Parts: sequence; C-alpha cells; structure tokens
Amino acid sequence: MPDIPGRAAVGTAAAGTATVSTAAAGTAPASPAGSSAAGSSTVGSPAPSDGAGSSAAATTGPGPLLYPFARPAAPAGSQLRIVRGEGAHVVDDSGRRYVDALASLWYCAAGHGRREIADAVSRQMRELEAFHLFERFTNPPAEALAARLAALAPMPDARVFFTCGGSEAVDAAVKLARIAHAQAGAPERTIVISRAPSYHGVTYGGTSLTGLPANQAGFGPLVGDVQQVPKDDLAAVEAVLTASPGRVAAIIAEPVIGAGGVYPPVAGYLAGLRDLCDRHGAFLILDEVITGFGRLGAWFGAEHFRVRPDLVTFAKAVTSGYQPLGGVLAGPAVHGPLTRDEEFVLRTGNTYAGHPTACAAALANLDILAGEGLVERAGAVGDRLAAGLRAVAERHELADVRGRGAVWAVELPPGRTAPAVRDAMLARGVICRPIGTSILAFCPPLMIADSDVDACAQALEDALRAV
Repeated sequence: MPDIPGRAAVGTAAAGTATVSTAAAGTAPASPAGSSAAGSSTVGSPAPSDGAGSSAAATTGPGPLLYPFARPAAPAGSQLRIVRGEGAHVVDDSGRRYVDALASLWYCAAGHGRREIADAVSRQMRELEAFHLFERFTNPPAEALAARLAALAPMPDARVFFTCGGSEAVDAAVKLARIAHAQAGAPERTIVISRAPSYHGVTYGGTSLTGLPANQAGFGPLVGDVQQVPKDDLAAVEAVLTASPGRVAAIIAEPVIGAGGVYPPVAGYLAGLRDLCDRHGAFLILDEVITGFGRLGAWFGAEHFRVRPDLVTFAKAVTSGYQPLGGVLAGPAVHGPLTRDEEFVLRTGNTYAGHPTACAAALANLDILAGEGLVERAGAVGDRLAAGLRAVAERHELADVRGRGAVWAVELPPGRTAPAVRDAMLARGVICRPIGTSILAFCPPLMIADSDVDACAQALEDALRAV
C-alpha cells in the first residue's frame, strides 16, 4: 500500500463516509509535494556539496511514466533511480548505496537480492508461468501456499482467498463479510466501521474505508455504508453498533496503523473491538498488509495482541515484494455460510489470483523468514531501532517516538518538515518515508544488521543538525 498525499484534518467527513465523532483522531498525514530525492551518497559518506542527486538531470517536463502518490508535473529525471538491491541496501544508478530503512514500501522483510526466491520464481516460470483459479482449475503452488497460510493463520480452520495486492485484499475482505452475512440470512448487514486515521488502500472500497480525507478528495462518490470513528475510541464504535442494530457487517482495523502515521493501539483496544463484534454479531477484519509475516515479532499482529479476527488481509511481506500477491484469511464464521448452499457461486476474484509464479515466490520467502528466524528477530531489530530513535529524540526534542515490533516513527517538532529531513537523510545514505509534514517512518528489512539499524538513527541525528 502506498503512502498518503495531501494534508487534512481527520475529523472532517469525507464524501460517502459518515463521521461518527467529531473528536480529533490524530493527524492525517500527507506525502510531500515533490517527493524526489535531493542528494545521495554511499552509506556513511558525506553528501556531495551541491546536494545533487544521482539520477539524470531533470528536464523541463514530465516523462511518459505517471508515478503513483507523486506530483504528475514533476520533471522527468527528478526521481532517484534505484537499480540494484542487496540485503538491507539498495543502489542507485551512480553506484551510491543506501540503507533501505522502509523495506521499500513496508514489504521487503527478507531483504533484497535473495537468490532463493529468484530461483524459485525462475523454476516455476519454466514449468507453469501462470494459470487462473476460476472454476474449475487450480495449480500446485497456490494449493501449497494456501495450506501453509492456513496453518499460520491466527484463527482455526482458515481458508485463503488470493488477490494481487493489499488494496484488492481489503476490497475482497469487505465483500466476503457482506456476502457471508447475506448467505447467513442477514443481507441487511452492510455497514463497515473504519477508523481515522487509517489506511486501507487505493481501490474504491479501500479508499472509502481509509481515514484520510485527502486521499478521498476529488475521486467522486465513494462506496456507501462506511462509517468512520476516531482510533482507540471504543465508545464511538459502540455508538455506531447501537445506532444501527443488526446492520453492521464488520469492523476493520490495522493492528498498528501504518501509512496513516504509525500509531500502535492503546492497551485493550483490539480486544475491545473483538468483544463488541461478538456482542453485536459483526465480523472483525484485521488489515495486516503491513503487520503480517513477522513485522511485530509474530507471524501476524493478531498473535502479538492476542486477538482472534474473523478475516485477515495480507500482502507485502508474504513475498517480501518479489512478486505481487495478497489475499484474505477467512475464519469459519465467514466461510461457513458460503458452503451451506452447495449451489452458491462466489462471484468475485482476480484474474491473477493464485498466480503460480507469485505463489512460488511466497513459499520461498516464507522458508527464509522461518528458516532464518526473521520473525523472532523483529523484536531485537525494533528494540535497537527504538533505542536509537529515542536517544535522538532526547537531544533534538522530537515531538514523539512511537511504534511496535520493527515498525517505528518519529514526529518532528514545529519548524522541521519531514520531506526536508528525509532528503537530508538520503544525502547521508538512509531511505526512510515521510508521512505528511511531520512524521518519518522506519520499517527496515528484518535481516538488517545492527550496524545498519544504528546508521538509521545516526542519519536522522545528522539530518536534524543539517536542516
């Protein structure tokens, strides 16, 4: 899932979205106007004195590639061109190396350049590059991956519905929740409760659920029957359930809000959502596109917080980004009603769902995460990163340092902007992600060396001194 452009007050109602509470729910982040890199260097080396980036000189107009979450008017050549990756590092087209402190976009858990995954993909493409899963076909990698994911799932007796990425997974989870209620005799259960801030992708369903008004502006009418409440506010969730008895299909929540600003939940919040769902007959959807596959020190954030979901969305680290793949884990409360009528046909799915090459990549990636103990390593990575960021915060009066497991963020004080600090960090060989004007996010590969974790904090400190 990409990050967030524009800045808006979270309490503002978005088109097609009902706001339940006017209480502020944090800051709605934005990505900077013009997110091109301004300078780069070999890790630990000083930046060029003129701050020039390594990519080709910018021209007067944009090129043919229309970039996501970026200014369409940005001139061609203003982007930092990444050409190679190895471990926790990537290299630009001038040979400068960077610590990839966001695992690209929150996904490269196993690190870059893993030959095991590349070889698995190559073998599969030589045997069967692609084939669909629509009735009545299947393929061995899809079956093997479904069995593996069902065994890892944070609920018993799970079934797996594949998509091509996280945004599609969110849409699929909402559709499964609604159709399961309909098949169980409650088609009136269509309302989905989401939170602000939150991020659930860029399809129309995911955009409608996302608690960032700037991400919804200008796209016209959104999906109906979505109601948003402030994060960490169980009373606001209960108010919706009480005001619409028997009409709520599901509540959706990220275990740790990721691209909305990196906000861990307050103690007991996710368990409180589970209790409300049980009492009011709704499903609990955990959006684990970022937190899944080891980011919090367990295979899923649900395990970390000891909460049982009914549906789990996943993507990103299931393949460490080596192939596009996402999906939904569905528990028996959801998939049970779908099988009661043997003639019922589930009329949804993606052309490339269960793509054998993508599934082969996922299986190889999961072997690495398990075999190298990377899930367990997330705690050590996060502890070291948090300690380094907190030390910087004490010396530079940062507004906040927050996170869980191996996903963290710092909030800058007034007078410092996240894009400017990000650019100064690029010049010092570290890639992080600005969220809005005040937040910098860190989510490194789980195989990152301690020295590279330390380099992230050092680059932040040096950047703060420079801007």
